[in-house]
Amino acid sequence: MTKHTAVRLLYLGIVLVVALMGCMPEDGVDEPALEARRAARAEQTIRLVYPDWSSEIASAHLIQTVLQERLGYRVQLVQTDAEGMWRMVAEGEADVLAGAWLPVTHAEYVREYQGGLEDLGPNLQGARIGLVVPTATPGRQTGDTGQTGRDLVTISSIRELAEHAERFQGRIIGIESGAGVMTRAEEALAAYGLERRFRLIESNEEHMIAEVDAAIRNLRWIVFTGWTPHWSFERYNMRFLDDPEGIFGGEESIHTMVRSGFAEDMPDAYQTLRRMQWEPRDLERLMIWIHDDAAGGAYRQALRWIRTNADIVDEWVRDIE
Repeated sequence: MTKHTAVRLLYLGIVLVVALMGCMPEDGVDEPALEARRAARAEQTIRLVYPDWSSEIASAHLIQTVLQERLGYRVQLVQTDAEGMWRMVAEGEADVLAGAWLPVTHAEYVREYQGGLEDLGPNLQGARIGLVVPTATPGRQTGDTGQTGRDLVTISSIRELAEHAERFQGRIIGIESGAGVMTRAEEALAAYGLERRFRLIESNEEHMIAEVDAAIRNLRWIVFTGWTPHWSFERYNMRFLDDPEGIFGGEESIHTMVRSGFAEDMPDAYQTLRRMQWEPRDLERLMIWIHDDAAGGAYRQALRWIRTNADIVDEWVRDIE
């Protein structure tokens, strides 16, 4: 090979490298590989289970919207009760749950089903459960202190319930059996000696909040099983009753759980779910939007949320989308 030929080959090599570099995006992303990943995601369906609670309806639709709109997965939502949610994921009938209340509320489900689950960590911190009472009726604030002149339930502790049983009609309004807050409420009846004075009424969240709304409007005392985050705390003046026996535990976190093997089957969804976290006020805003949507457009409101909070969502799907 002559010196001239060698120089020509070196020059052609440099031109080829430069040309190939020019075909790559400035950020160095391998577009063909990325398109292949997108095509693969479009063929996969993620089964996400959740109970019929406002907080979990909001988080389930938020996750569904992010994974579908930003990553191209198909996400099938399946509504069930609290135990069914844990069982289905642990046994591989579903892939994801985002409503694991830890460490107290769902402690028994952790003990029973943890062998088939992987904990991706909290998606929300600062949650709480307990017995709740409305403290004021709707009305304008009065006085220099800003305090309302329309006080309603004035007690502040579970210990005080017994002496006011008649005003509460001997009832604690609850949700469906099997929910962690209902299990703790049953324990509270025994711990505080309330079994003979109160009955725990099983219903569902919608019926419970309807009872609360009616009681507030008719100036009746009511006590019910409550939790935060929940849109009702934005709508009404309410407080948790003090729990000196610690039956309901303290501050909790809501965790995302996936079935065993999910990380290998759907790595992009797995990585995104590990990143997805939100503040209580962010979830409560979405809950209000869903509650106020008369057409029942939970997906539509979740889409509104991810557009309003695009910077947060961008971080969740960074290097994945």
